[in-house]
Amino acid sequence: MSKDTKIERISFSKLKEEAELPGFLDIQLDSFNNFLQLDTDTDKRENRGLQAIFKEVFPVTDVHEKYSLEFVKYMVGRPRYSLLECRERNMTYGAPLKATLRLVIREPGGKGKEVKDIIEQEVFLGELPLMTPTGTFIVNGAERVIVSQLHRSPGVFFDEEIHPNGKRLYSARIIPYRGSWMEFNLDVNDIMYVHIDTRKKLPVATFLRALGYSTDEKIIGLFYEVEDSPVSGKNSSKLQGKICASPVVDPKTGEIILSSGETITDSLVEQLKDLKISKIKTISSDLSHDPKVVINTLQKDSTKSQGEALSKIYTLLRPGEPPSMEMAMGLLERLFFSSKRYDLGEVGRHRINQRLDLEIPLETTILTNQDFLSVIKYILKLRIGKGTVDDIDHLGNRRVRRVGELLSTQFLIGLSRMARTIRERMSLKDSEAITPHDLVNARTVSAVVETFFGSSQLSQFMDQTNPLAELTHKRRLSALGPGGLTRERAGFEVRDVHHTHYGRMCPIETPEGPNIGLIASLSTYARINKYGFLETPYRRVRKGKVTDKIEYLSADTEDKFHIAQANEPLDKNGRFANPIISARFRGDFPLVSPEKIDYMDVSPKQLVSVAAGLIPFLEHDDANRALMGSNMQRQAVTLLTSEAPLIGTGLEKKAALDTKSMILAQRSGIVKSVTADKVVVEYTDEDESSFDLGGYDEYNLEKFKRSNQDTCINQRPLVKMGEKIKKGECIADGSATDRGELALGANVLVAFMPWRGYNFEDAIIISEKLVAEDRFTSIHIEEFELQVRETKRGAEEITREIPNVSEEALANLDERGIVRIGAEIEAGDILVGKVTPKGETELSPEERLLRAIFGEKAGDVRDASLKAPPGMKGIVVDTKIYSRKERNEDSKKAERNEISRHKRAFQKKMEGLRDLMNIRLKKLLKDQLASTIRKISDNSVVFRAGYKFKEKPLDGIDIGDLFAEDGFTQDQTINRKIDRLLGSYKKAISEAQIHLDLELEKIQRGAELTPGVVQLVKVYIATKRRLSVGDKMAGRHGNKGVIARIVPEEDMPYLPDGTPIEMVLNPLGVPSRMNLGQILETHLGWAGKKLGLYFSSPIFDGANLLEVQKALEKAGLPKSGKIDVYDGKTGQPFDSPVTVGYLYMMKLSHLVDDKIHARSIGPYSLVTQQPLGGKAQFGGQRFGEMEVWALEAYGAAYTLQEMLTYKSDDVTGRSRVYEAIVKGINPPEPGVPESFNVLVKELQSLGMDVQLIEN
Repeated sequence: MSKDTKIERISFSKLKEEAELPGFLDIQLDSFNNFLQLDTDTDKRENRGLQAIFKEVFPVTDVHEKYSLEFVKYMVGRPRYSLLECRERNMTYGAPLKATLRLVIREPGGKGKEVKDIIEQEVFLGELPLMTPTGTFIVNGAERVIVSQLHRSPGVFFDEEIHPNGKRLYSARIIPYRGSWMEFNLDVNDIMYVHIDTRKKLPVATFLRALGYSTDEKIIGLFYEVEDSPVSGKNSSKLQGKICASPVVDPKTGEIILSSGETITDSLVEQLKDLKISKIKTISSDLSHDPKVVINTLQKDSTKSQGEALSKIYTLLRPGEPPSMEMAMGLLERLFFSSKRYDLGEVGRHRINQRLDLEIPLETTILTNQDFLSVIKYILKLRIGKGTVDDIDHLGNRRVRRVGELLSTQFLIGLSRMARTIRERMSLKDSEAITPHDLVNARTVSAVVETFFGSSQLSQFMDQTNPLAELTHKRRLSALGPGGLTRERAGFEVRDVHHTHYGRMCPIETPEGPNIGLIASLSTYARINKYGFLETPYRRVRKGKVTDKIEYLSADTEDKFHIAQANEPLDKNGRFANPIISARFRGDFPLVSPEKIDYMDVSPKQLVSVAAGLIPFLEHDDANRALMGSNMQRQAVTLLTSEAPLIGTGLEKKAALDTKSMILAQRSGIVKSVTADKVVVEYTDEDESSFDLGGYDEYNLEKFKRSNQDTCINQRPLVKMGEKIKKGECIADGSATDRGELALGANVLVAFMPWRGYNFEDAIIISEKLVAEDRFTSIHIEEFELQVRETKRGAEEITREIPNVSEEALANLDERGIVRIGAEIEAGDILVGKVTPKGETELSPEERLLRAIFGEKAGDVRDASLKAPPGMKGIVVDTKIYSRKERNEDSKKAERNEISRHKRAFQKKMEGLRDLMNIRLKKLLKDQLASTIRKISDNSVVFRAGYKFKEKPLDGIDIGDLFAEDGFTQDQTINRKIDRLLGSYKKAISEAQIHLDLELEKIQRGAELTPGVVQLVKVYIATKRRLSVGDKMAGRHGNKGVIARIVPEEDMPYLPDGTPIEMVLNPLGVPSRMNLGQILETHLGWAGKKLGLYFSSPIFDGANLLEVQKALEKAGLPKSGKIDVYDGKTGQPFDSPVTVGYLYMMKLSHLVDDKIHARSIGPYSLVTQQPLGGKAQFGGQRFGEMEVWALEAYGAAYTLQEMLTYKSDDVTGRSRVYEAIVKGINPPEPGVPESFNVLVKELQSLGMDVQLIEN
């Protein structure tokens, strides 16, 4: 690349980056790829994502087990329309999902059930939206992002609360991935209860009995050690005070003398001796500190057998139904032990095993008796002061559900519904003619998926203001959404920064307002492991020596280790230089010796997200301002000319690369041609072994495309003709990138000083020069759409012939009635002429006769044209029209032209491929000896064995028609290359053929439009927005302000060498806000501008004060960064030196032109007849109760009366006032406001007789 197409930055970093930054979009792309597994053969797919869902739902069997529908495999077809076509035609970019299903029909009755018939069919299951290469989805023409959700991980959680009497009460919750929740808790009397699905509680003993531990003896044996104690002899005195573990019965009467759990007293020992009972079972464990929870619970339990316990649970869960043993057993089985109803997920099982030290296999995703017992034992352990409770905000207890997982949930819902209908149809259909096709109803699945993409809280319209906004939106983590929190219920703890966020979630970037802390951003180095937990990389430290081995740790693993900071000094052997090191251990910062350190951070920027990592000198900014800085970078509009910041952080290149807004070379080669919208590169085959066909790569550039937020997406070529480029190099800049770096604003010469009071309260003063040079000019493109529909009274049509419209108003329309490209448009201009049929009125016989003679008259249609909205001014840059297939001559002709155009392009491509193939083959065959080569078509010999190839003989021969059994030549290495070449040639031909077939099919099918729409017209209008008073601007440090004044260049303050300042900022905006980063950036930026250098100052590892001063000195500037400034109006110097330098400023998408609004007459609300509110509705200003009080206070009675009548909802009054103004007479008396009538009607609706008495 030539010098001016690359930015070389001088970095102030002192640390070596050990770990590679991950792909910033991997969080989206990997998840979707794992969900679909498109690159894996159908029979080798792993049991995850969509495959797992199909496997879970199928086979579906009917009640009599006569039919069974089994799943074989699924396939995803090719998308019918390209990304571009979907965007333009308001369609969803997706592909057909097909599943191969096998229906097995068995003979009814009999033991083995003979298989009578097997039918296998491919069934269509609807369109599946596909992810674009940039990690988005196109749904109904709009780009959307599925945001990842942070939710509570499945598993077991222990909690404590303190009772008013000071006692600690412990509880445990088992949360499954899906199924019934379960809670165990202790009450004040040390009795343990269990809650199933937050319904009524029952003692744990009842639940254990239902599980099969039917007797007290068994339950006691689960938690205590039991021994045989002799009643007589010298040890009998030790019996007193012990607890009986098994009931003791009088051998004669059968009466129970001692029940289990009962404490043995002296008198009881004597009674036992009298009955000649020699041994009894007692609890041998030491009970001196035991709170006797199990024994108390047993005493509370009223049931005595498994049957009683089951029926008690059944009546609790299904009140009002008579319990039977089988039903009760089945209910318990279904609740926790059936994989159809209950699923912990691999994650839940992993977490439970980890928390309770169990070794149950991960495949067991239902609960086992062992789980219940371990949970109860752990609560007992907590009760005696051992063990720990869980911190719910710890990132070890919160996991991320990404696109793939959210989609899996939707498919599970859809397929389960479908399974239900399949079962119903199986029982209704006749066995002779049944096939998988008849059973499956695809709508059930596609409806659920469509609803998810269209209206789920996590499927969001993509923020496309600039590339950084896109990137951040895709890396966002939200705690809201289905199965998550709600804004109202989320407290401070959930929103707060937790020590486990370090390196996983950014502590800085989160919205201000009600969502603060609930929506976060992924940190730069973070990744998500297979269980959905966030991980961050660390360098392994062994015996005080830092190795280059990098390990990813999740939050709960990290808790076990001491971790050193990335900027901890090391000696040349990689050992810690200091004898005592400040480390992180959980939420604490102990000072430890080097031997105690287990890991070390990989980089200081692993703490923050991409947006916060782009702020230079972040370490000198207050966190609140850094938050605003990182949020406002996302609102920067893309400018006409992008300008990379003088002071960056080194992250600009990677951020720009991963937004995919630039075009990168797919392969190395030489640039053949460059135009504004296309770059052609001839690729050279560097790697001889691959021996590919070679050829041209065409890169189409996006020109003036509209983004979701109406900003302009425009790519500009960076390469010149004949230039050599390498793979992965930047060929074209996108919007908001400059030479391959992210560029959201412009470098401006600023001075921090007050200027005639105009920069009071954060206001900004700018020089006219910035406006004249278009430094902050942006282009905004708006899309206007018009649908032509079939109505009951006939079809609407697009036309130039519009009733009652002057020729002048039609001047910019073409013969079809659509505005021409390049026309200048103002508010109210017609963009597309459309007429709609009016209702048919009864015609008199005379009119009918006249109409029969002279044809239809124009009066039967009304004008329904698309007009430019108020405040609009711009130039038409594009128009598009889509029509359903019509059978008139014009459309047939257009169709024929389009078909021949595609066929010509195909022929040209074929010729190009053939020529390329010939060149490559000649090169390979030259001077080689042939083996026998024949033609495929007629088997005639073309070259005999031993023939020596020259250059010419291949001319005029169709290479695709040749074949040779033993290879073309007698040299096997050459033959292998030729085979590869032929393979590549045939592949290229078949791809071109498939492409042609698809295009022709689309032409013959016509545009697919929504039902009822005949034509769809889109008009794109571009507006140039220059900087104007009222626009919001901001730097990267949260220093925002509104332009208060645009001053002529000659009146601006100027430097001693006569350079006028471009922007004046208020110095009072710095000290109280504590964002000093802007001052350091200003100083270093000035030095960079003077030296002609770009600097990089990575966060927490950037330039310090000394280095900034050195740079200023090197540039020959004052070390203080301050200089005398002169007043442009008087020429006098200001009192004291002023801080001057270059600051990177951005124009935010809060533009005054979008906010300014005026209304005279407009739409009114239907019921109250008051004007609507808001610019979008062309509404008026609200005059609320406080404003009424203000006018009352001033005694402005007539003004108030006007406000409440004419200007609001006095319907007759307002039209009479209009009349009075037109005629120039005095306005009439106001009438009754409509809202009064509404009140009267509401009172009457309550049955009150309200009558209005005429005065």
